[in-house]
Amino acid sequence: MSDTVGTPATLNAEIIQAWDGPLYDRFVRFRHLLVAGLKEHGDAALALYPPPAGARVLDIGCGFGDTTQDIARLVGPQGEAVGVDAAPRFIETAQQETEQLGVPNARFMVADVQAAEDLGGPYDAAFSRMGTMFFANPVVALRRVRESLAPGARLVMVVWRRREDNAWLYTAQTITEALLQRPDDYDEPTCGPGPFSMSGADTVSDVLLHAGFGEITFRRCDLPLLIGADADEAVDLTMALGPAGEILRLWGDRMAHRHGEIRQALLDGLAQYTCEDGLLRAPASTWIVSAVAPAVS
Repeated sequence: MSDTVGTPATLNAEIIQAWDGPLYDRFVRFRHLLVAGLKEHGDAALALYPPPAGARVLDIGCGFGDTTQDIARLVGPQGEAVGVDAAPRFIETAQQETEQLGVPNARFMVADVQAAEDLGGPYDAAFSRMGTMFFANPVVALRRVRESLAPGARLVMVVWRRREDNAWLYTAQTITEALLQRPDDYDEPTCGPGPFSMSGADTVSDVLLHAGFGEITFRRCDLPLLIGADADEAVDLTMALGPAGEILRLWGDRMAHRHGEIRQALLDGLAQYTCEDGLLRAPASTWIVSAVAPAVS
């Protein structure tokens, strides 16, 4: 089942355009790396805060829908997992693959959480794996989430910690920025605040408090990510996604003549993450954030 929530013109319009267009294509290309790596961090959060059996759970920024499928299996046939994403192409893929896998208690909605008036609550819990870091206004978006939750329901978010602890992205960013800065003028839509917008615990605590949540806790999770079967694939990944990829994407063809130089610098810099089996694995670090919607007094 698929529905559409919200209006076409929202504060996140440019961000949605990026995720439904070039970023979707790039995520499909590197899905074999990204989903496997991100799943470990998501699984750690679900093990720490498992959704109750029979619960209705909102999965925010569900992407390809693999987390929604996992949650649906955890809550069992009496429960339901509802995945929402602002990018219609991600939801289309999630819906098709979930039907093929035969997960009847998972469904999906195209929804800009920041603008949606009704997310289909009340939900007994909410979860997000890397789906809350790109809102233009995270306080408004998370307030919408809180309003969709039953009193006392828990929100669990997995977000990147500080960039210095995420070498899988930061190394490529520093190498690229040493050669090419983000352009002042560009035609491409931006992806939003960026992957490290929720890296600071104090900032995220303030956002959640202003959104109406309480009982906020943070748990650090350090698990390396596979970034390539070889150095060339790792460079392809970092030139397509993350802060380095965003710089190159916004420049477009105007800096295509610099790509060879940047590529060689990245090959040299990422080689340090080559393991004994020849695969490249780099440090990655996330926060598992928990917050609770207030109970009715």
